[in-house]
Formats: sequence, structure tokens, C-alpha cells
Amino acid sequence: MDFKSELLKSIWYAFTALDVEKNGKVSKSQLKVLSHNLYTALHIPHDPVALEEHFQDNDDGPVSNEGYMPYLNKYILAKANDGTFDKETFDDLCWMMTAKKNYKPGMEAGLCSRKDAFKLWCLFNMLSEDRYPLVMIPEEVEYLLKKIASAMSLEWERNGLDDCYCQDPTLLDGMTVWTFLELMGSGRLLKSESTGAVSLAVDEVFQEMYHDVLKKGYMWKKGLVRRNWNERWFVLKPSVIQYYVSEDLKEKKGEILLDKRCVTEAIQDKEGRRCLFCIKTANRTFEISASDLKHRLEWMQAIQTAIRLLAEGKRSLHKELKLRRRENREQSSKQQTLQGLQEEKRQERQIQEREQLEAEALHKEEEEREQQQHMQRALERQLREAEKARANMETEIAQKEAESEKQRLRIRELELTQQALEKALEAEILARVEEERARVRQASLLEEEEDKLKQLSRLKQEQEALLQQTQQEKHEILQDMTEKAQALKVASLELEKLQESRQKSNQFLEEAKKKLCRASCHVKHWNVQLNRLMKPISPGGHVGHDQPALNTELPVHQRGAFASNEFIVKKQLCNTDRRLPAAHIPNSQSVWPSRLYSEEEEEVQEQLRKVSLTETDSKRCETNRSSH
Repeated sequence: MDFKSELLKSIWYAFTALDVEKNGKVSKSQLKVLSHNLYTALHIPHDPVALEEHFQDNDDGPVSNEGYMPYLNKYILAKANDGTFDKETFDDLCWMMTAKKNYKPGMEAGLCSRKDAFKLWCLFNMLSEDRYPLVMIPEEVEYLLKKIASAMSLEWERNGLDDCYCQDPTLLDGMTVWTFLELMGSGRLLKSESTGAVSLAVDEVFQEMYHDVLKKGYMWKKGLVRRNWNERWFVLKPSVIQYYVSEDLKEKKGEILLDKRCVTEAIQDKEGRRCLFCIKTANRTFEISASDLKHRLEWMQAIQTAIRLLAEGKRSLHKELKLRRRENREQSSKQQTLQGLQEEKRQERQIQEREQLEAEALHKEEEEREQQQHMQRALERQLREAEKARANMETEIAQKEAESEKQRLRIRELELTQQALEKALEAEILARVEEERARVRQASLLEEEEDKLKQLSRLKQEQEALLQQTQQEKHEILQDMTEKAQALKVASLELEKLQESRQKSNQFLEEAKKKLCRASCHVKHWNVQLNRLMKPISPGGHVGHDQPALNTELPVHQRGAFASNEFIVKKQLCNTDRRLPAAHIPNSQSVWPSRLYSEEEEEVQEQLRKVSLTETDSKRCETNRSSH
């Protein structure tokens, strides 16, 4: 609905009020008065000459509605601009003219006052259909009543409206404004006895729908210059937020112009104020404090709705909602029409299908009758054949009985064979159980062998650790030798005296080499024995069978008692040291290292270590063999 259509609805009421005889014609003088008032209310310059020229052929007679409409469109509605006049003042003028004729005194004595009736009249024009005479369909009546009841914090009950429709079914096609006001004044549409509550509710709905007040209420606003907080009464409309000193709207303090680029967002509490949000415009940011979080959310949503309407180029939220409701009704009516057509087509198809089924049923009955006759003849033939087959069956039965007797004897033999097989199977199961037990014992023996191998590896690691420790001690001795190198320079004077003792030690070394040769032969003999003993015995095997050889690397001989050959060699060395005279050993600490690390002594020590290792390995192998 456009702007001119809204104005034309109010003008239509004023024109019909001047039509006393209800024949659609008004005198020229009355139209002059109406036009003059419309010029004044719409703030349009007066043009009395145009009216005279338009109706110059009809000086005294009445002027019809059709004759006045071209003038109204050309000289009044075409010059009216939205925002240049007060729409409520214009509607009040038209209401005053139509109420004199149509508003009955009995209506004013009900729940609605004359002022409330004017507001309801304006709302009725807003929600009425775009056809004349103006009526409001039941869906829009119900919508308006729900809005008023919601403003009164009541739940609307449609029983009163349904009773009115039952008493006067013509109201279902549309309700005139005077019928609506009469029913509202009588209290049949709203269950309320308080005229004040109804008046407040009507005013709230009037402000919301007619003046496009999306929301209103008290909030605190931060000033621009003094930066202090003041409580103001805010009124939100689609294009502006106006704020006043109080809700009586007498003293306006300012306004916030909205456009599609405006943004509203919540901000953190500060300066002792809570529930803050801001409105960002192109020129300024307004900080506002709501009473609680609920009111802040409602205000932010309402402002965002206003910005959305501006972005979509729409002037009023409720006018847009009315258009949507109308489109929904048109779509639903189209759907109902389509459903009706589909239902008719479906019924026609059902009738055709029923006729087709009846024809098919008759055809099937004839076919079944022929089939029954054919089946009767076939049954007679089958009966004769069955008698012949019966005689043949009797002879076959006798043969089958003889064969069945043979089968019974065969079944008895098979049962005896099955029993024997079951006994053999049980014996086999017992044998498998014994075999499984033997495997378990064998697995336990293998686990024990693995434990022994782990112990051997652990001993090997310990021997390696001791060997590393010995090497560290050797390194320490070498350090001591470097420290005593200087002492060797001092002992160089006594070197001549030690030559004789050196010769004697060479003789002793020759004897030790001979003994070492004998010991090496002895070692070879024990190595052969060790290789034979190192071959593991597998579970279920015998000594002497070919088995994979174990790891021949055995741990180094730990420190402890000497082996037999090692002890003899050490003993001889000690005796040789005792036979040396004290005069030939001026510094025993310097002589002993030189003798110990000579080439001959290193060979002797190496052979002794091999001998001790060989004896130790042989002992360990014997121990492992005894454990296995």
C-alpha cells in the first residue's frame, strides 16, 4: 500500500460523510470546503480556481465521486509529500467529518472513549483491504485484537469474536469500522472491565503501528560536552531515535538519525554504569546504559530492525508485515484452489478407475467361467488317470516296503559302526591331551634354558664391566709412569749395577717361556674339550648329536683365586724377586714397572690371561652341562 492510497482511505470516509443521500454524489460547495480543509491539512497551497474550472459545467447540481477523483488526484494527492505534514492531524480532520455522521453516542459510553475510537479508526484504515467500501477481514481483526490484548498483558480469547461471526455470518466477508468500534465498546471482543487499561493498550498499539514506534522507554545517555549521564525517555522509529526529558514528550532534548551504515554493539561496563551499548553513526558514537541485560538486548534488536528496514528501503515495519500477511493469504488461497482442482481431478480419476475395474471384473468373470469348464473336463481326465496310477502305486508300494526293510538293516549296521568310531575318537582325544601336556613340559624346559642363557649374558656384561675397570687402572698406572719418568733419569747411574740382575731375569724368562709352551699345549687340549662341551643338548636329543653351537664368547675371568698354571708362574716370579740382592734394587718402585711392561713380560701376562680364561670357561661349560 503506497502513500496516496493511505491518504485516499481517510478522504473516502470524509467524502462518504458528506454524501447525505447515500447516492455517491456531493454538492459543489461541500467539495470546496473539503478541498480547502485538505489543502490546509496537507500544507499544500490553495488553488480555488482549479476547482471552479474543473466543475464549471455543473454550477448548482451535485458532483459525483467519479467527477471529484480526477481533481483529487491531480491537484491534491499529486502535490502531497510525505514528511511535509502531520499525518495524525490529517486523519483527525477526516475522522471529525465522518464521526459526526457515523459515530453513535452509545459507542462512547462503552470501554472505548472518543479518543480511543479515533486511534482504532486509524488502525482500522491501516489494516483494511484496498477495496471500497473499506472492510477488515477476520485475519486482520484477530491480529489487531491480539496486539491490544498483549499490550494489556492478557491472553486473547476468540470466543467473543466467534460468537459475533455466528450471529452475523456476513462479518466473515469483512467488518466495517463502525461495527468494529461498536463491538469494541460493548466489550465483546476483549474481556476487560477497566477502561483505563484498554485506553493505555490502544495508545501503545497506536504508537507502535501508526507512528512506527518500534520501542520506547527510559535509559541513561552520556553527554557529548559535559560527559555526564542523564536519564532520558527514548522513542525509536525506523529512521530516528528521539529522546525527551520525560515520557510526556513535552521537552525534546535531541535525536539520533539512523541510516543503513549505523552500527549498534554492546560495550563493557564502566564509570559505575552497567548494561552499556553504543550506537555508531557517521558523525558520532552515542553511549547508552539500559536498566538490565534484557532491556539492552531488546533495544539492540529493535535498533537493528530499524537499520534493516532502512537498508531495504521500507518506511514502516507493520506495513511490511501487513504486506507479508496478505501475500501469505494469497498464496494459501492459491494453494487451496490448486488443492480443490487436484481433488476434483482425483475424484474424476477415481470414477474412471472404478468403471474400468467394473469392466475388468466382468471380463474376469467370463474368463473364470470358461476356465472352470475347462478345469472340470481336465479333472475328469485326471480322475481316470488317477485310477490307473493307483494300481501302479500299489505295486510300487510293495516294492518300496521291501527296500525299506533292507534300509532298516543297513541303518542298524551304520549305528554300530558309529559307536565304534566314537570310541576311537575318544581314544584319539585322550592321546592328543597327553601330547599337549608333553608339549607344555617341553615349553617349560625351553623357558628354563632361556633363563640360563639370560644369566650367562648377565655374567658376561659383569665381566666386561670389570675389564673396563682394569683398563682404567692400567691408565692410572701409565699416568704414574709418566710422573716417575724423571725418577728414571736419577736411576740411570744405577743401571749398570742392574745389568747382572737383568741377565738373571732373562734366564728366568727363558724358563718361563718353556713353561708357557707346555701351558699352551694344555690350553689347546682344554679348548677342544670346551668346544665339545659348548654344544647344547636340545629337548629330546642325545649327547653327541649335531646341534647348533652356542656363543663361544664367555665373560672375562673375574678377580679372585689364580688358576693352577697361573699360580705356578706367579710363584716363580716372586721367588726370583726374592733371590735378587738388595744392593741391586736401590729403587724397587722404578724397577718393577720397567720389568712389568717389557716385551717379554707382556707376552707372559697375555698367555697367563688366556690360560685363566680357558680354565674358567671350561668350568662354566661343565656347570651349564650339569644344569641341562
